[in-house]
Amino acid sequence: MKLPIIIDTDPGQDDAVAILLALASPELEVLGITAVAGNVPLSLTEVNARKVCELAGRPEIKVYAGAIRPLLHNLVTAEHVHGKTGLDGPVLAEPTMPLQKQHAVDFIIETLMSRPAGTVTLATLGPLTNIALALIKEPLIASRIKRIVAMGGGFFEGGNITPAAEFNIYVDPHAARLVLDAGIPFTLIPLDCTHQALTTKARVEKFRSMENNSGPATALMMDFFERFDVEKYGTDGGPLHDPCVIAWLLRPELFTSRDVNVVVECESPLTMGMTVVDWWRVTARKPNATVCRGINSDGFFDLLTERLAKLA
Repeated sequence: MKLPIIIDTDPGQDDAVAILLALASPELEVLGITAVAGNVPLSLTEVNARKVCELAGRPEIKVYAGAIRPLLHNLVTAEHVHGKTGLDGPVLAEPTMPLQKQHAVDFIIETLMSRPAGTVTLATLGPLTNIALALIKEPLIASRIKRIVAMGGGFFEGGNITPAAEFNIYVDPHAARLVLDAGIPFTLIPLDCTHQALTTKARVEKFRSMENNSGPATALMMDFFERFDVEKYGTDGGPLHDPCVIAWLLRPELFTSRDVNVVVECESPLTMGMTVVDWWRVTARKPNATVCRGINSDGFFDLLTERLAKLA
């Protein structure tokens, strides 16, 4: 039986690879893709989501545009990492599949309210603005979500947009706090985990040699995307963040984690967007998230190459 999911995303090269992995996995039923402003503005993220669906040979997937900015802050974007389009690297054709007229927030609410409670999982790859707005507009959806699996945050690893904060959480910390406080089963995959999933040269070459469109395009995306982190961290390849969310849905045994409390800092200018993770359980705060700290990176890339090779 397939797991129904909604992918909420701000593509982004690593978001694109996550979408490709989901569309290549028969265990998952992608009910729709909701775009949010993040890595680049919404006008680009919704186009990029459709480009990736067409790259995968899946133009029937419905894509919805959502929040144009965070709840309270001005939008911060990351063209310095992802390039002007958000998908710099390969040259992808402009999409011919339509953008859905319904707003992403309304699609999320309608889907969760019309399907049996506890059956739909939200796979979130960007800022949590769309999910927070859906919870504000219809609080009843909190009890109907099976689980949220989110890429975001960091604790021992620190941040990647400020010393304290990871990008997805930093862009809309108030949305992240609201979602984490909603009592929904929540899996958080932070930098501590994703920084172990490195796009080494040998791994990238496996995508480059695939005899389809998605593999070589993925290699070109990794070539562009990794350059920033290779320079910053001095590693052999850059971390492939967002596909870890889809991998967790498919192979949770690849990850090590524990249930702990996570609070998002929304007041301090110095640590805005920091995920305060009580890893050692030194407070009395109840666990509200399953936080991943480790990943079997070889198993992760084996899964990724196996699945993407099967795309049209």
